[in-house]
Amino acid sequence: MDGIVKDNAYKSKNVQKSSLSKRNIQKFFANKLAIVGLCIVLFFILTAAFAPLLTKHDPSFVSPPDRFKPMSAENWLGTDNGGRDLVARLLYGGRVSIFVGVAGSVGAALIGVILGCCAGYIGGKVDTVVVFLCEVFQSFPQLIIVLIFIAMTGRGLENLIIIFCMTGWMSCARLVRNKILSLKEEPFVERCRANGISVASIMFSHLLPNTLGPVIVSVTMGTAGFVLQEAALSFLGLGVATSIPTWGNVINAAKSFNIFQNYPALWIAPGVTITLFVLGINFFGDGLRDVFDATQ
Repeated sequence: MDGIVKDNAYKSKNVQKSSLSKRNIQKFFANKLAIVGLCIVLFFILTAAFAPLLTKHDPSFVSPPDRFKPMSAENWLGTDNGGRDLVARLLYGGRVSIFVGVAGSVGAALIGVILGCCAGYIGGKVDTVVVFLCEVFQSFPQLIIVLIFIAMTGRGLENLIIIFCMTGWMSCARLVRNKILSLKEEPFVERCRANGISVASIMFSHLLPNTLGPVIVSVTMGTAGFVLQEAALSFLGLGVATSIPTWGNVINAAKSFNIFQNYPALWIAPGVTITLFVLGINFFGDGLRDVFDATQ
């Protein structure tokens, strides 16, 4: 008899989870802007992933005789001041720019999740130190802190990702900390303590899954921010090395007044590309926020 009751309870719980997931999916697909954002993001990811199939040009091959070629069947958007095909630069540059944004955002979220869990559950001096660090870092614009770290460590792809991880974890840490503070006195946590479950297991196996929704939203928004920062830093010559194609380096190659005035496609194309990708990420993130919002 007890086995039947437990089996029925297990089935009921699975049905509730299934209905909740179905309702969340329906809520997301009811948001037209979120669908548009998802399509934009998938478009840029797929075009970057399949760049070798979409263009035969080498994005880094410099050919002075081919400088500033106009739009043609051979070069859809023309060539830049180095004779490099602009479409190839944008396609291959998307690989690096998107990777930097995603890697920086995911790394920052991991740091924020760990520190937020420890601060919210353990409390005391750990909480004081984490909150103090958040306040110190958030007292300055993030771009200023990034510039300081770049001046100390030097430019480069790996350095840029590490710096983004080290300077972008604060909002995620605060988010997780606040959620853990509201959950750690719940009855299920008391039962875990009474059963002798370790602190690490309680934090990361029982409490953390309840915060993953907002963390996922934070990662999507952080990706857009880091893509913009990479573009800004590369435009200033402080980001990824100019030999590596990125969206920021494409704009950097077109920053002279002569190009700005006479070859507008060289700066309009990467500008529109970055704008569309960031808008797509923001629309997609807004849709995820609505899905994970417990008040709706």
